[in-house]
Amino acid sequence: MTSDNGGRSGHHSNGQGGTKRRDSAGRERNRSTTRNRTETAPGQRTRAADPARLVAFEVLRAVSADDAYANLVLPTRIRKHHLDRRDAGFATELAYGALRAQGTYDAILATCVDRPLSEVDPAILDALRIGVHQLLAMRVPSHAALDQTVGLARAVIGAGPSGMVNAVLRKVAAKDLDTWTAELTAGLSDDVKIASIQHSHPEWIVRAMRQALVAHGRDVSEITALLEADNAAPVVNLVALPGFGDLSEAFDAGFTPGELVVDSALSSGGDLSRLESVRDGAVRVQDAGSQLVARALAAVPITSELADGEERWLDMCAGPGGKAALLAALAAEKGAWLLANEPSVHRAKLVSQALGAVPEDAWTVRTGDGRDIGREHPEAFDRILVDAPCTGLGALRRRPESRWRRQLSDVSELGPLQRELLASALDAVKPGGVVAYVTCSPHVAETLAVVEDAVRKRDDLELIDAGAALDAASLSGDVAAGNPSAAVPAHRMTAQLWPHIHQSDAMFIALIRKN
Repeated sequence: MTSDNGGRSGHHSNGQGGTKRRDSAGRERNRSTTRNRTETAPGQRTRAADPARLVAFEVLRAVSADDAYANLVLPTRIRKHHLDRRDAGFATELAYGALRAQGTYDAILATCVDRPLSEVDPAILDALRIGVHQLLAMRVPSHAALDQTVGLARAVIGAGPSGMVNAVLRKVAAKDLDTWTAELTAGLSDDVKIASIQHSHPEWIVRAMRQALVAHGRDVSEITALLEADNAAPVVNLVALPGFGDLSEAFDAGFTPGELVVDSALSSGGDLSRLESVRDGAVRVQDAGSQLVARALAAVPITSELADGEERWLDMCAGPGGKAALLAALAAEKGAWLLANEPSVHRAKLVSQALGAVPEDAWTVRTGDGRDIGREHPEAFDRILVDAPCTGLGALRRRPESRWRRQLSDVSELGPLQRELLASALDAVKPGGVVAYVTCSPHVAETLAVVEDAVRKRDDLELIDAGAALDAASLSGDVAAGNPSAAVPAHRMTAQLWPHIHQSDAMFIALIRKN
C-alpha cells in the first residue's frame, strides 16, 4: 500500500509572494512565504505528533528496544490512539514498510549522517527510517513527510534531535529510491551484495534463498521475484474450520474466495475483530500454505491398525494453535482424536483457546517436551505433524522484523532440536502411519538436510510424494507443478511452497511413512 495520507497535514501555503522586512541592522530581507513548513520559522513548524506516524514510531521503538513483534504491537497501538480505518492503514504501511526496507534505508542513511549509525540514538534512527520510507516509497508529498517527521521527533524525542532529523532527511529527499540504490550498488560485482541492498535482505538470507531455490529444483534467477514477494504487503488469509466455520460473513465484508485451498478467504486487511465468526474462533486467520500442509497430512492414505477404530493424531509442536485447530476440526470430521502438544505453559493455553471452537471430545492439550513423546508413547499415533521450530525465513513478509533479528547461527542452533523432534515423531508413529515434517522456512539445512538425515538412519521409513499430497488437497490440483525431479530422492519427494509462486508463506513439507 502506498498512501497520500501524509498530505493532509503539512500541506499549507503561507500566502502568495513575499514581504520585504528590515532586520535589526536595518537591512532588507525577503521573507518568502512560498517555503514549505520545515523551512519556516520555528514557531510555525509542526510541534505535535501526527497519531498515525506516532503509532508507526511506537511500533518501531517496541521492535528495536523490546524485541517485540510488530504484528502483536501494532493492533494495540492502533486501538490506543483511536485511529480510524484510513489512518490505521497508513500506520500499518509506514511501520511495516520501514521495517522491511530497513537494510536499504540504513545504507542510505549511512551516507547522510556524519557518524556511524551505531552511534546514533536508536529513537532518532527509528524516526529517520519512518521519514525515509515516506520520502522514498509512499505517495506522501516531500514537504509533508519532512514536516511531519520533524514534528514527530520534536514531540517525542526533543527539539535538538529534530534538527538533526530535518537535516538528514533533506539529504535523503534530494534523490529518489532508484538513484540511491544505483549509487549504493555502483561498482559492486557480487550479486548477493547487490540484491541485499536492492531488496533489503541480509546477505546471508539472500545467499540461503538462492541455495534453497536450486536445491528445491527451481532456477536461481527467481531470486529477484522471491525477494520482491517478501517485501510485498501480505494478503490476510482466513480459514473456516471444516464442520464448524462459515465464510459467508467474511464474503459479505469484502473477502474473496481463496484460490489455493478449500474453505479459505482473502482480504487486503481491515479490523478482523468486527467479524463475529472470527471472534468465535470458527473462522481463523491462517496462511493458505499452513492450511494446505495440514490438509495434506489429514488426507494422505495410511495403513496403520486403528485402536478402537479411531485414528489418533498428534501435533507435536502445536503452539500457538493455528494448525492444531484445523487438524482438530478435520479429526472431528473423520471421527479421529488429536493430541496437541506444546512445551510452553503460556502457549499451551493459547492452543486450548484456539481449539475452543471444536468439541472437546476431539482433542486434548498436553504440556510437555515433544522429544519425550516417542519414548513415552511409542507407536501410538497414526498421523503426526512436526511443525518444527525454525528460522521462519518463509514468513518474512508477515514478520518484517524477523530478517534483522535472525542470525545465520540460528540455523545451526535449531538443527539438533529439529532432528530430535522428528526422531521422536518417528518413534511415536505406528507402522503404516505417516509423519509430516513441516517448516516455515525453505533453508536447505532446516528442510532437506533434516529429512535426509532421518531417512538415512533408519531402514523402516519411506518418503511419500508430498507434492502429490499437496495437489490432492488443493483447489487447483497443480500446486506442485513445475517442481522438477532431482537426483536425490528426498528432493524429488518433498514439496516446497513459495510466496512468489503460490502467494503463500514458504512452507516445506515432507511426508514419511513407517513401514
